[in-house]
Amino acid sequence: MPKIINSFIGHYGFLSNFHMAPVELGHIEYPSSEHAFQAAKTTDIKLRKKIAQQPTSWEAKYFGRNIKLREDWEERKIAIMHVILRAKFTQHKDLKQKLLDTGDAELIEGNIWKDYFWGVCAGRGENNLGKLLMRLRAELR
Repeated sequence: MPKIINSFIGHYGFLSNFHMAPVELGHIEYPSSEHAFQAAKTTDIKLRKKIAQQPTSWEAKYFGRNIKLREDWEERKIAIMHVILRAKFTQHKDLKQKLLDTGDAELIEGNIWKDYFWGVCAGRGENNLGKLLMRLRAELR
């Protein structure tokens, strides 16, 4: 097992929010955790359902970039992501096992699209997604 997993693609693609694994939250089923995260940016149920209908994670992300954010978004987005990740990995036993199988490896959401908040790009970034995944892994043990 690698001590560092620095990319959520290929064998470790299941760690990505873009991995298509349905997540049910608030009586709405989202095709991926990315869909659920984008939908959580609003409290408008109709908009959430519209985001859930987007065919791909990329389209959900684009849709979510163009909506008015809920007032408490910046303060709550990390906690919301934790809830979404918990749903993803508890609603899919196979994904839970794969997460647990990463052992004690450091999980780093390495990227080239300059996401310095959720990941790391060119050696810089807060890696909040990786930190949340490692926290969840510890909680699920």
